[in-house]
Amino acid sequence: MKVAVLMGSPNDGPKMAPAVEMLERFGIVADERVMSAHRNPEMVAEFAGSARENGYVAVICGAGLAAHLGGVVAAHTTLPVVGVPLSGGGLNGVDALYSTVQMPPGIPVACVAIDGAKNAAILVAEMIAITDESMAAKLTEFRAGGAR
Repeated sequence: MKVAVLMGSPNDGPKMAPAVEMLERFGIVADERVMSAHRNPEMVAEFAGSARENGYVAVICGAGLAAHLGGVVAAHTTLPVVGVPLSGGGLNGVDALYSTVQMPPGIPVACVAIDGAKNAAILVAEMIAITDESMAAKLTEFRAGGAR
């Protein structure tokens, strides 16, 4: 099973690294990619539109400022999309938070805290654990260990 970890810029890598680390800790393949909803909208649409067929189970999107990446991905897939608003800019991530949570009805993007990449990965693991008992056991062990 694999999860796409998308970011709008290569500079977002350090802030999204906790998502990759947590996914790998749970035995989930993390496929990191840089693609901008504004600079490469066709690439984002094509990736999202074929994500299920390409074996992805969810997509985690990290972006700052206008933070449209999660919404564009969600518009093109029925897989779960988790948005990670990233800090930066004049509003230090509040703009990205609003952009991520203010989705129109029918196109949901789950949202974690600003710079909450680690929680995004845990949320995806919890989604997988709905039907995967081994993932549920890993989450139970993780929580018993202090969830860090």
